[in-house]
Amino acid sequence: MDITTSLGSIGTRLGSVDNVSVLQFSGDFLELAIVFFVIALVAAVLGARGVAGLSMTIAKWLVIVFLVLAVVSLLL
Repeated sequence: MDITTSLGSIGTRLGSVDNVSVLQFSGDFLELAIVFFVIALVAAVLGARGVAGLSMTIAKWLVIVFLVLAVVSLLL
């Protein structure tokens, strides 16, 4: 069962969540941040310090974007 069918069933039960965007419940930024964090760890173990640093920077920014969007979606 994916998120769209879950939201659809919740929306039909509550009646007030019919226009909920699936993007609000998506964790794509967080998943990408975890992927870049793992890439950074592997690169650091293998000695590629430049790739590890760049991957950690990307992961950090993705987490920041995720947190900002999460706060905005909670406030709206």
